[in-house]
Amino acid sequence: MKSFGRLTAMAAVIAMGALPASAQERATLPILVPITGALALEGQSQRDGALLAFEGLKQGPPFNHPVIDTGSNPQIAVQAFERAMGESPKPRALMGPIDGNSMLALLPLAAREKVALLAISGTARLTELGSKEIFRFFPSDVVVKAAQARYAVEELKRTKVALVYQNTAYGQSGNEQLGQWFETLGAKIVYRNSVPVTTKELSGVIAQVRDSGADVVALQLHSGSSALFVQQAARAGLDLPIVGGSALHQPSTAALLEPRELKGVCAETASAPAADPAMREFAQAYRERMKAEPDAFALAAFDAVNAAAARSPRPISETLAEMRYTGLAMTYQSDGKGNMAHDAIIVCYDGASRTPRIAKRYSRPHEAPGRR
Repeated sequence: MKSFGRLTAMAAVIAMGALPASAQERATLPILVPITGALALEGQSQRDGALLAFEGLKQGPPFNHPVIDTGSNPQIAVQAFERAMGESPKPRALMGPIDGNSMLALLPLAAREKVALLAISGTARLTELGSKEIFRFFPSDVVVKAAQARYAVEELKRTKVALVYQNTAYGQSGNEQLGQWFETLGAKIVYRNSVPVTTKELSGVIAQVRDSGADVVALQLHSGSSALFVQQAARAGLDLPIVGGSALHQPSTAALLEPRELKGVCAETASAPAADPAMREFAQAYRERMKAEPDAFALAAFDAVNAAAARSPRPISETLAEMRYTGLAMTYQSDGKGNMAHDAIIVCYDGASRTPRIAKRYSRPHEAPGRR
């Protein structure tokens, strides 16, 4: 793993390259993210990680990188895409929003424009539709749901699962993948329910979880809903381990909760830069510049921008499809479908701090269900 300083310096050198002057002129890589709406917390992390990467590239040719709000809404995301295509020079790549519904809406537009679409959304279906333009720098639900289910069954020794998921593309993707993995691992889902992102009261769902006889709760919820479930479960005295999706690893999600409310809560994610000593340099740079704690979404966006920054006369999609790129979070390489990230970790909270510890690391957990 390269250090933060070495990585940004290397990216600047790559961007300069030994290319003719015309290839070193300003390029455009728009950042399409939800900075308002239900996914604003996740979108802010994504935006800030991308911006930090661009700042590290300032010694190379200049990048035009407008930030365009997608409002956590597919229709607004489509409008943002069309606006981005009007930038000069025309983008050869752009960063798409974190929410799966918006990304699904952008796939045909990226194909039409032949523009590389950088993604950190986990929705599994994004890379199952045959797109040659999408490149995902966050592990898909195929990967991280394997880690989430395996941790609950193999490490916590739980076999009766209450599964609560969001009624979005992200939630439905996680519901499908978790269902398959728990069955593969010999566990039984004894309770399953979906909730809208607008839900503000989950006490009824929590009471049903308690009555179901579950011995573990698996969550596939966005940040606000994740915090709401954990908070109301703690107040209700639900004495069950909670293993959540990647939203629960976010410092911005933990900030919505008291440390004691997080006791016994774990989450899957791609990385945990705020908790990982190996990423201290990146975390410090992020804190100083963004005045916030970094998370895996920020780091994935950072790595994605650096990977896509190389100047080449070839289409960026071709370069990314053949690239093996050592980022800060992991080494990225396409599986032929555009999935670049294949590792996951589990973090857990001890009830005394909002900073979790890394409890388990998984390399390609979806490929070896019988191995720990």
